[in-house]
Amino acid sequence: MLVKMIQWLEYQTVTLKIKVQFLFFTYFERWAKWLSRKIVNFIFFRLCKFESYSFNFFDFTCFINLISFFTQRHAFHLVNPSILPLLTSLSALTLTAGSVLFFHGFLGGFEFTLFGLTSVLTCMFLWWRDVVRESTLEGHHTGIVQLGLRYGMLLFIVSEIMFFFAFFWAFFAAALAPVIEIGSIWPPKGIDVFNPIEVPLLNTLLLLCSGVTVTYAHHAITSGLKIHAVWGLFLTVVLAILFTCLQGFEYVSATFTISDGIYGSTFFMATGFHGFHVLIGTIFLTVCLCRLFLNHFTAQHHFGFEAAAFYWHFVDVVWLFLYIAVYFWGGN
Repeated sequence: MLVKMIQWLEYQTVTLKIKVQFLFFTYFERWAKWLSRKIVNFIFFRLCKFESYSFNFFDFTCFINLISFFTQRHAFHLVNPSILPLLTSLSALTLTAGSVLFFHGFLGGFEFTLFGLTSVLTCMFLWWRDVVRESTLEGHHTGIVQLGLRYGMLLFIVSEIMFFFAFFWAFFAAALAPVIEIGSIWPPKGIDVFNPIEVPLLNTLLLLCSGVTVTYAHHAITSGLKIHAVWGLFLTVVLAILFTCLQGFEYVSATFTISDGIYGSTFFMATGFHGFHVLIGTIFLTVCLCRLFLNHFTAQHHFGFEAAAFYWHFVDVVWLFLYIAVYFWGGN
């Protein structure tokens, strides 16, 4: 009998606790929403009285998202519905179809390709603009959200490694066992290769120095030294531009083209796609430099820069393998 009474009291205690928690969170949430509406209305009407300030729906949405950030009970970011993924997919399809038409010489293929490229770039700008706003102004990128973004960036870099692995596979397959059609020698007869200790070595030094400067900028951001971070990132961008210019000079002065057999194909595909990645990384770092001027990065919250730094170090490592395999070993 005593045991049953104790069990009944425990049951009633747990039930009462659950009811109290439910009532507390229910009324607390109602009170928080009521207070947020009062705050937004107060700010809305106060700001509208100033003639020099033009209030718009974007500001009102930011206030709502800021208040809701303090009332949600989890650390994850549930993104708002957007039409940008659909538009980006259609733009990529347009770019691909236009490229096929242009390569096959169809009338209007170039214009179709240009329209697709413009659409893709516009969607990229709008999409990343939303991501920047969500991470800075709206404060949705909590610690666990940033962790997920880091995992996503690392997986993207792994996919890029597999992409370049295919080019290295093609190069070594042709270089280690040259067929009789190219004279059973490597490099093929008639191919005047680049001297690895001239422009390629200078490009290697430029990329290695850029890796040092971007790391210096990263440490400066984590230490709260904005001026040092700006200079480190600025030097990284300058070194990246110099690398691209020297790569263009190398292509112009080359005595062979992409259509000159297996060597020309593998050389220009591997180094050309690496140059494209250097261009993307330069744009990435330039955007980070602009955001650094706008105080978007703090010592604890700077994933945008970390993603650019990860990407740039990946570009550095790929170039080291390209220099050793294609220029130094493959050219002798």
